[in-house]
Amino acid sequence: MKNLQPQEVFSIFHEITQVPRPSKHEEQIRDYLISFARKHHIEYQTDTIGNVVMRVPATPGYEDKEGIILQAHMDMVCEKNNDTKHDFMTEGIDTYIDGDFIKARGTTLGGDDGIGMAMALAALTSTELRHPKLEALFTVDEETGLTGANHLADGMLLGRQLINLDSEDDGQIFIGCAGGIDTLARLYYTPQPADTTLFPALINVTGLLGGHSGDDINKGRANANKLLIRFLFNISKKTNLHIAAIEGGNLRNAIAREAQATILVPFDYKEQLRIDFNHYIAEIESEYKEVETDMQLSLSSTDMPLTMLDQLTGDRLLLSLYACPHGVFAMSKDMPGLVETSTNLASVKMKADNKGTYIEINTSQRSSVESQKHNLKNMVECALRLSGAEVTHGDGYPGWKPDIHSHLMEVAQQKYIELTGTQPEVKAIHAGLECGLFLTKYPYLDMISIGPQMSGVHSPMEKLSISSTNKTWQWLKAIIEN
Repeated sequence: MKNLQPQEVFSIFHEITQVPRPSKHEEQIRDYLISFARKHHIEYQTDTIGNVVMRVPATPGYEDKEGIILQAHMDMVCEKNNDTKHDFMTEGIDTYIDGDFIKARGTTLGGDDGIGMAMALAALTSTELRHPKLEALFTVDEETGLTGANHLADGMLLGRQLINLDSEDDGQIFIGCAGGIDTLARLYYTPQPADTTLFPALINVTGLLGGHSGDDINKGRANANKLLIRFLFNISKKTNLHIAAIEGGNLRNAIAREAQATILVPFDYKEQLRIDFNHYIAEIESEYKEVETDMQLSLSSTDMPLTMLDQLTGDRLLLSLYACPHGVFAMSKDMPGLVETSTNLASVKMKADNKGTYIEINTSQRSSVESQKHNLKNMVECALRLSGAEVTHGDGYPGWKPDIHSHLMEVAQQKYIELTGTQPEVKAIHAGLECGLFLTKYPYLDMISIGPQMSGVHSPMEKLSISSTNKTWQWLKAIIEN
């Protein structure tokens, strides 16, 4: 990777991929950034939450120009396939090159937002780039709570123009984004001894595309949690079903790719269970044949579990999760093709604390309309409370209202046309960006968001285009110089 063009970007990106940086555990990548600043004699500043900002003076002739802030986040989504052994807390990413793409073996790549960090650091250290005063802000915990942006200390930003480097679409300039909020449920229950007169079976859903719960929510991809619950609910109407274990999904901002459940059914339903499951597979494959080409649903016998959910808890859980919405709720009335409001049934986990054993259900809601964000949040809360669960909400974050008169946007448009001979798209994005939170502290900021082409973000299918990275780097330099 270090020999790819632009070498100044990819050599830094390689270093970043070798530094563990899970969300809420950015200590090692922060140390890397500080060491980088010291090595290159760059002024830097940190705040109590863990953000880092670096500053370099203007090059000759640019002293009177308006300064520019480059911004990226330190953390990455840590997702891996079930058969991949990898410790994100201690190990770097195993990367490889496949044609025009950089990929990772069995894990997320961390191009989101490692490549944004690399471009910002390359700009700060470039000996050829002409630029006004440059700042580079690197925030913590963007992926799980926007914590760094939400608690950015006063005085960290001095400039009035900000280029966010956290977008994933070639040739697109983003000038707005959705706001979001998390809804979390905990359903406490008392485990019951497993009924050994019943037949134990294991159901697995694997091989789904998953993806980013903002960018990919409108692409018709299946949610493993919803597929699993749909089948369990169907058979619960036919026979006495007990749930012994259930797990699905992982991160709040990723569409669930895998889910599994251990169930108990009467022995006289054993053969019919297989028949019903085969019918269900055919049904689902027909629905998703154009999208989920690698989807796998399996049913197998398994060892007798030690415990199971009591009947009432299991029934309520199924009803609640089946009723809990997932996917696009409304499309924008102002920008054709833009998702306005959506929700993601992200994960279902079995856990325990000092209060007892519980099932944790994690969801996230997004909308560019603040009132609709809260409307959908309440809808999800109602569905989850019907199970008897305790429901709480995160702090949430505001959206970023588009400024169609942005000077920075106009410069970016003109430079892209000069560079490629084509017109870039100016869009808003349904995914959450930190820009809305920056505006709460620095309301005068003129902002855009750009980035190279990536796909499969937040999943082990993540890949980064090499040629698009080169093009975006040339574009970024042209914006900065002009």
